Amino acid sequence: MRKLLGTSVFALLVAASACKTDKPAPKSGEEVPAFEDPEQPVYVPVRRALSAEQQALIFDSPLRTLTGEDTSLAAFRGKTLMVVNVASQCGLTPQYEQLQSLQAKYETKGFSVVAFPCNQFGEQEPGTDAEILAFGKDKYQITFPLMEKIETNGEGQHPIYQALTAIGDDADKAGDVAWNFEKFLVSADGAFVTRIRPQVAPNDPAVVELLTAELAR
Repeated sequence: MRKLLGTSVFALLVAASACKTDKPAPKSGEEVPAFEDPEQPVYVPVRRALSAEQQALIFDSPLRTLTGEDTSLAAFRGKTLMVVNVASQCGLTPQYEQLQSLQAKYETKGFSVVAFPCNQFGEQEPGTDAEILAFGKDKYQITFPLMEKIETNGEGQHPIYQALTAIGDDADKAGDVAWNFEKFLVSADGAFVTRIRPQVAPNDPAVVELLTAELAR
């Protein structure tokens, strides 16, 4: 009885936590990272070089926008890019507002956010292309490009993310995207990238400083 009671209380706590962040409760056994640790150290970005092969995967791999146009990141060559996987039902979804703020402030200086909807993390991007596009534009008035829904990890991993996930973060940890709203700042010449984990806000002072430094190069 005590074991059953403990299990019930735990389930209620998980459900309550999910409600607070406007996202569904995690599936059984699914690990949900803690993104609001008050003891989290100050983020210090680390800029890392891309190989020629990685650059080719990032810029030459075919893409399609949410409105159906064929494209690739080659269309953005010469711009500093913030590549980010997004979701509409995540506790981090308000980062859309911060991403749009960066877009509005720095777009004319040679910067663009490029967003990739992804439903791999808690199934928090279940909508159709039209629903995702309407959500971003109606709720956050986004003006940056949204690409079609992709997979960032696993067997169906998009080639762009094959290159990006090979890059280490500030702790030199490479590998799978951790959660929604993981960001990769790609230099205008396409030769360098800085990996920014989901819990680091787009408008974090260290990120803004890095972005302005990239734009000044």
